[in-house]
Parts: sequence; C-alpha cells; structure tokens
Amino acid sequence: MHIYAQEVLNESAEVPVEAVQPWWLFEFLGRIHPLMVHFPIALLVIAGFMELAKIGNFHSKLRAGINWLVAIGSISAVVAAVLGLMLANTGEYAGDNFEWHQWSGISTAILSLITGILLSLIINKNRNGLIGLYRGALFITVLSVFIAGHFGGSLTHGQDYLLSVTPWAPKSDEGAIDAALSSANFDFASYSNSTDSLSIEQQVDLNLSVRAILAHHCFQCHSSDKTEGKLRLDDKELLFKGGESGVVVKAGDSEHSEMYRRITLPAGHKDAMPGKGKPLGEKDIALIKLWIDKGAPWPDQAKSIFRVAELSPRKPELPNAVSGLENPIDRIVNSYFIKNKIQWPEVIDDRTFLRRIYFDLIGLPPTEEDMKRFEAETSNDKRSKIVEQLLARNDDYATHWSTFWNDLLRNDYTGTGYITGGRFNISEWLYKSLASNKPYKQFAMELLDPTEESKGFIKGIAWRGAVNSSQTTAMQAAQNVSQAMLGVNLKCASCHDSFVSDWKLDDAYAFANIFSEETLEINRCDIPTGKMADTRVLWPELGEISKKGTVKERSKQLSEILTQPENGRLYRTLVNRIWAQLMGRGIVAPTDEMDRKPWNQDLLDWMAVNFVEEGYDIKKLLYLITTSKTYQLSSVTIKDPLKINSEDFLFTGQLKRKLTAEQFADALSLLVYPVYSENDLKYNPFADVKAFKDSGNMVRASLVQNDPFLTALGRPSRENITSVRDGQATLLQAMELTNGTKLNETLIHGAKNWVIKYAQPDPLIHAIYNQSLNRKPTEKEFSIAKKIIGNKVEEGSVQELLWAIVLLPEFQFIE
Repeated sequence: MHIYAQEVLNESAEVPVEAVQPWWLFEFLGRIHPLMVHFPIALLVIAGFMELAKIGNFHSKLRAGINWLVAIGSISAVVAAVLGLMLANTGEYAGDNFEWHQWSGISTAILSLITGILLSLIINKNRNGLIGLYRGALFITVLSVFIAGHFGGSLTHGQDYLLSVTPWAPKSDEGAIDAALSSANFDFASYSNSTDSLSIEQQVDLNLSVRAILAHHCFQCHSSDKTEGKLRLDDKELLFKGGESGVVVKAGDSEHSEMYRRITLPAGHKDAMPGKGKPLGEKDIALIKLWIDKGAPWPDQAKSIFRVAELSPRKPELPNAVSGLENPIDRIVNSYFIKNKIQWPEVIDDRTFLRRIYFDLIGLPPTEEDMKRFEAETSNDKRSKIVEQLLARNDDYATHWSTFWNDLLRNDYTGTGYITGGRFNISEWLYKSLASNKPYKQFAMELLDPTEESKGFIKGIAWRGAVNSSQTTAMQAAQNVSQAMLGVNLKCASCHDSFVSDWKLDDAYAFANIFSEETLEINRCDIPTGKMADTRVLWPELGEISKKGTVKERSKQLSEILTQPENGRLYRTLVNRIWAQLMGRGIVAPTDEMDRKPWNQDLLDWMAVNFVEEGYDIKKLLYLITTSKTYQLSSVTIKDPLKINSEDFLFTGQLKRKLTAEQFADALSLLVYPVYSENDLKYNPFADVKAFKDSGNMVRASLVQNDPFLTALGRPSRENITSVRDGQATLLQAMELTNGTKLNETLIHGAKNWVIKYAQPDPLIHAIYNQSLNRKPTEKEFSIAKKIIGNKVEEGSVQELLWAIVLLPEFQFIE
C-alpha cells in the first residue's frame, strides 16, 4: 500500500469517543462476547448432529457425550447472551442486523435452556415421552444458532457475510462501473506528493474514483430514489449541502468532515457508514480522505462513473497479414496475442473440428459416415467447404438457431399468456426468416415495426390482473428491445434511476412511450409522480420520434432509426451475441451489458462494420468466424465461473461449452432412439404431420414444448429474455440423467433396436462409440464396455452401456 494510504489508515483508527462512556468493566465483559459465543455454536451444533446420527437409538453409546455437550452448550449460550447485552449497552451498535442478531441470540439462549431442561427430565426423571420434544427443541436451537451467526457475521464483516459466497447470492453491481476507477488501481503517488493545486485532469480522475466508491456503497440509500437522512450523494450541489445532520464534507478538512468520521467508525457502530453491505476498504477510505483534503474537487468536466461505449461505428485498419493468418479475425487476434505475449495455441484435429462445427451450425453431431468422409478428404480447404455445406442445410440451420432466437426474443410454443390471448407466437415468422437467411436489418425492422406474424416480440405478455408500472406491455417492449437488440438493461431504470448505469427513470419511460397508445405517467417505484413521459429513443442523436404519431407510425420511425448503419450499437450487439454463441463468451461480457469493456475493441468494431458492409448477412458472419484459426483453437476451461465475465479476461481460445438441452436431446435421438415423436411437434415447418414424416426429418427438440427433461437440461421458460444459458452442470440435471423417466424410456426403446441390429458384443461396442463420439474406443474403454455387455448382447446390458456413454463429458460438451 502506498504510504499515503497507510497514513490514512493509521489516522482512521483515532475515532472520536462519546461524551458519556459506560463503566469499563461492563465494556470489558461485553467484549468477551465474541469469544464466548463460539462455545454454544460449536457444542450445540455438534450435539445436534450426534443426536441426528443416533435418531433411532436414544440410549446409544454417544448419549453421555451428547448430554455433556448440551449442558455446557446451554450454559455458555446463556452467558454469551448476557455478555452480548452488555456489549449492546455500550451504545455503539444499532440497525436491523444488530436487532436480528440480538433477538436471535436471546432466542438461542432460551431455546438451549428449554432443551437442557427437557434433557434433564428425560435422564433424571425417566420422562421418555419427552424425547421427541427434546430433539425438536435441540434441532430448532441449532437452526437458531445459524441464524444468530449469520446476522453476527453480517454485523461484523458486512451485509450477507455468510451467504455472499453462495451461488444464489445477489450478483455484485461493481462490474457495471469502469474497472479503471477502482481504488486498487488509483495512483496515490501522483497526488500525495503534490502541495500545489490539482490539474483539471487530476481533479476529474480523483472525483471520478470517489464517485465510483459512493455509487458502489452509498447510492442505494442516498440518491434520488432513496434519500435517508435527507442526504443525497449522487449530485454535486446536494452532496455539499448535506443532510439533516448538517454538512457532511468540509472541503480541505477531512478530520472535521462527517462523511470521513462515519466511514472510519468500527463495523456495527450505530453511526458507521455504509449502514448496509460491506464496510469500505482501506484504500477506499484513503481515497475519500485524499479527495476531501484536496478540496473535494468536482469540476464541471466531471465524467460519468460508468463506462459508456461509443455509439458510432468504427472500422479500424487491419494489421498486416501473416502466413496462415489471412482471415481478418486472425490478423486482429494475432496483434492481441503479441501485445499480451500469448503464443498461438495449437488448432484442433479434424474429428474435434467436425463435431464442433456440426453442433455450432446445425445443432447435430456428425454421423459415422460424415466423419469418415471428412477425414478422407485431402484438400487444404476442406474445413471451409464443410462450413459452406452446413450453412446450406437451411432447415437444419433454422431449426438449430431457432433455439437461440427463441430464448432471446422470449418466444415459446406454450406458456403464460397464450391461452388468454395476452401473448403472440412468432415461430412461423422466425423459422422462415432463419431458413431464408433474412438480412438482419430487415429482421430487426420487422421486429420493431411488426407484421401480424412478428408482433409477439413487441407485444410482450399482457399479464392477467394488476401489474406494477414496470411490467406494462409498453415498458416490456422498451426493456426487451433495449436488452435483446441493444445490450442495455433498462429493468432497473424502469422503476427508478439505475444504480449501475447512467440510464434514468425518465429515459426508460420516454423509450416506453414509443410503444404506448397513451402518454405514460412516470411512476417511481410504482408510485405515480404526476409527471408525463417524453417520447424519444435512448440516443436522441440517432433521430427524433414523433410525439403525436400513432404507435404504428412511431414503430416505423423507430425501426428506421435503430437499424441505420450509423447506429453502431445495434450491430456490435448482434456480432457480440453470435461470437458468444460460438466461443462461449462474448467479446463483451455479459452480452446484455454492451457498455462494458471488450477484451478487444478493434475486433468488435471491425466485425460490426464488416457485417453491415456484407449486407447484414448472418451466415456470412458465421462463415467468417468459423473459418478463422481463432475459432479452431483448442477450447479452454476457466475453473472459477465468476472470472468468465471479469474485465481482466484474457482470450486464449473458446471456452469449453456444454450442449444445450436441445442439442443433447437431438444427439440422444440419433444415438439411442428418438426422444420425441411427430405428435410432440408444437411447430411444424411443413404443411402437416404427414408432410413432416415424408421429409424424413427427425423431430428436433427445438420444435417441441418445454418439459421436465428439457428444463432440467437448461431450457428456460422464456417468460423473460435469456441471452446466454447457464453453462454449469446442475443438481437437477444430474438427477434427471440418473433417475429421469424420459431418458430411461429412451434407453429402453433404443436398447431393443441395438440388440436387433447387433448380435455380437464387439461390433456393437465399436458401433456405439463411432456413432456417439465419432471414434473407436480405447483399449481400456473397450475392456470396460466388454465387461458391461458380457458374452451375450442383452437389452439390460446395452441400456447400461448407452447410459454410461451419454453421461461422459465427451458426449455432453463441445470440445
């Protein structure tokens, strides 16, 4: 840490004391509370687990140990509660976490006493009828210990200390703020050694970094949407005005500034700030002190604390071609690798490439014959040729890519709204658009200014009953268009000014007004403000929308404004989404947050402009990417999923991807037995069922309605936009693949067919491996398979082998 930051940390330890202090002995005893509280936590929890382990035998050999644990734990729980009350009486603690911790701790003490008394009656009075009541009290006591521990941890270490590491914990908003503004990256040296006034550039940078800290930790309680203590920190004038406690920042004097005093108080102190969430870090505190001591600069040239991507298109000059790196993508990535001192990884072999390209372009694995034919091909451009052939399979292409577009446009075959007429299906329009490779500009215009066949996206879902103001169909349209087509999340801003971007409530309502028959009244957190919304696009410089026109007229204007080549945002978003589908991560990630920093700005910008110049042709974009050496590099695995979207991400190849639910089901149908029949079709690309049968096509999972099998494998409900599916394996998926009815029935039917076709074990094993993994089994695999099958081919053993194959990562992942 820089010396200035260290000095600030040292100074911050000198916290002003209250005028009236409690007797020192009470305060001393109170501070033993954290030590004592570990006795009931450890002993009572251990007793609870031991009791559970011997639930069928109360008088087990563990009885004496459990009795001692309960007795000591109950006594120490009471002592801990008493000492906790002494600590609370010092007056330094307050707030919701404190209240919850205090009362859950008292409850634990009372419950542990009750548990101890019940156990004593059972042991000393032979009241065996109380055993069930005693055990119930003990288990509730253990639960109470965990609750008290959770709020104690939050009180000491910050909000949700215990649960913040769990997968279901709310995601941090910090990624929305430019990583360059982090106090960890702040150059203290260039400021602390200067006694002169700061330059304008220094003032801007210092102000920006401080406002980033305030946005992370303070805006939720002190901004336009929530103003606790009548204090706002998101506005220059209002920050310096202060709140009901007076001025909080005295420029040039941090020691007498209320803001600095409060952020340096110990966690849990009733005046400590921030009151919610984690306390500020050492460097954050040092940065705020520096800002105040330097006069709390807030120049008129102050920038946004959130990164804002350029709107206009930009086509950077391509680096010089190198032998073997002629593809424009490879030329840009080569410069990126050189800059980051990364050696080009090896490209994948023919087998891996063919499986990857088949799954990516048409959603199916190659057959054994496909693989033999490809491996026998000797031409240097055979990979480019196979890409062309697959892109020419229009029905397979449309069927596969409808999965991605249905997720993104929240289109489904059944679900909320369809029965009541509050939702409209766009499957026919979507399939035909994909099969004909409709130019994306026209595709987008027909979504924004819809025909009868494509209106479902804009119309959204007319929910039955009362809905809040942020879920009206007009606001849904604004949210869906901004998210799916522009990579902007307006959901926060449709309720209040966003905490994670510069988008304001007024912006969201002005955009939603385009889709509304009547002028919308702005509601803040579902409370009418009395102010009527304006009518405009998110970037007014792109063009104006008629305020008096009909919805149809405004929709037409919007479709022309947003799809013009000058709107680089639309085409960067599309290119980034396609890249993410093929590579496992967008150039910008997450793909719904296009203001975040890309790992290569030149690559994103060049591809977006080239896409426009090539006639908005998605298949040409797919060809460009999949014929690049960059696409053909070995896949990589990132162990920590949280690092996938971090801004320090380094690209070294595409991420290893799990098959989608639809891809897995279709691969299963080809290997084992059709998972779905013609009767399951919810969208039929052909005239009728007979025509579908005559086509010889397999019923693909993307054409059927969602069911428990597909849900378990990751298919979303599509009531909301899903731009990227979760690529992590889940418990639900594991349960479905081990005990699910759908898979079991498929294996039973499939085994019968395999037994009919192959009478001998060896040819059967080789055929299963060639068809499922497009390779021969290794010696070890063959030996294991031979043990499963035995000397005679029978349905049960074939089922077991097929089940073992489909559970292999090699079957479930795109390498």
